Amino acid sequence: MRFLADMGISMRIVEWLRSNNHNVIHLREQNLHTLVDQKIFNKAIRENRIILTFDLDFGEIVALSKRKLVSVILFRLRNTTTPFVLKRLDAVINESKALLEQGHIFIVEESRYRIRKLPIL
Repeated sequence: MRFLADMGISMRIVEWLRSNNHNVIHLREQNLHTLVDQKIFNKAIRENRIILTFDLDFGEIVALSKRKLVSVILFRLRNTTTPFVLKRLDAVINESKALLEQGHIFIVEESRYRIRKLPIL
């Protein structure tokens, strides 16, 4: 899978994804740490990438967009330690591979995750 990691995502998560044969870039690696959310969204569309973020604005941007669909994994966690985030991300990837490539918002919480199909009407 192809991922785009927003600034709040740890580089250790990026490294873990790469070690599991995923194609992932982090905004920091491309010196795009000041890129506004809408441009991050557009970059994900152009590059066919799934956005990884803690930024709640992405849920709204994606939900209101009439453009080509892109999936977002939105972490809403109290425990933001890297091992816990990895555990939750691993669950989403392993349980929802097909949906990740079809334009969905995944809202990842402590003990569950919710999926919203796009576009939201």
